[in-house]
Amino acid sequence: MRIGIDLGGTKTEIIALDDSGNVLFRHRQPTPHDYLQTIELIASLVDLTEKETGQSGTVGMGIPGSISPYTGVVKNANSTWLNGKPFDRDLSQRLNREVRLANDANCLAVSEAVDGAAAGEHTVFAVIIGTGCGSGIAINGHSHIGGNGTAGEWGHNPLPWMDDDELRYRAEVSCYCGKQGCIETFISGTGFATDYHRLGGQPLKGSEIIRLAEAQDPVAELALSRYELRLAKSLAHVVNILDPDVIVLGGGMSNVDRLYQTVPGLVKNWVFGGECETPIRKALHGDSSGVRGAAWLWPLGE
Repeated sequence: MRIGIDLGGTKTEIIALDDSGNVLFRHRQPTPHDYLQTIELIASLVDLTEKETGQSGTVGMGIPGSISPYTGVVKNANSTWLNGKPFDRDLSQRLNREVRLANDANCLAVSEAVDGAAAGEHTVFAVIIGTGCGSGIAINGHSHIGGNGTAGEWGHNPLPWMDDDELRYRAEVSCYCGKQGCIETFISGTGFATDYHRLGGQPLKGSEIIRLAEAQDPVAELALSRYELRLAKSLAHVVNILDPDVIVLGGGMSNVDRLYQTVPGLVKNWVFGGECETPIRKALHGDSSGVRGAAWLWPLGE
């Protein structure tokens, strides 16, 4: 049995999978914003899962951050109470077993590579476009983090091929990482809503703007078409560097079905040589991809 845990800022979810990927147990609880309480919550969830299933399992963990290969502590986590802590080691000690930990976007990539929208593909680039913007890489179904632990931090590169308007916008908005012009500030759901607002619309949620675009509201349509172009440029950048077999989209903006018709054609305009048939697919497991991917950090045979 494989146990996966997805630690979010508001909720923590646990899942247990059998070798075929069938769900044996699933449960969610609110996330405490305290380090020791977080460890105890996870221990209690693992205990509950093993009692309910009558089985013991391996444990994989997804977090909104990563472990530094140099210091061995968490860095870049939105759940800031984890930063600077040896979370994987402390959790392994508390559970009396090895815990495998990966960035939540890498867990999405693993999930979709194992039995999702990119099942069986060699190189998978998975994107989370929600409140923020993250990405992960899976190679042969395994999470790829790189020597510095930062592989897949695509959202904190500058938006490529900026036009004059984007250059002005770059100067107006700083990313939480402290830099300007980050892809995240343009193609996250937050960035989409901000662009609609600055074009003359009201401060609305992304889903509300999409409904307006479907009703042919001109401002919403303009914001969405600009978003599609920016997403295409950003993905073309990835194709030029990594050339993945499949690109998978997750997060709130991935539910905009129109993206899968418009963005692939736009990507070709920015890929070197103009040739690109890379499939862009919606995450098969949706919001469950992260927690399933955490479970699959222990592949079959281990």
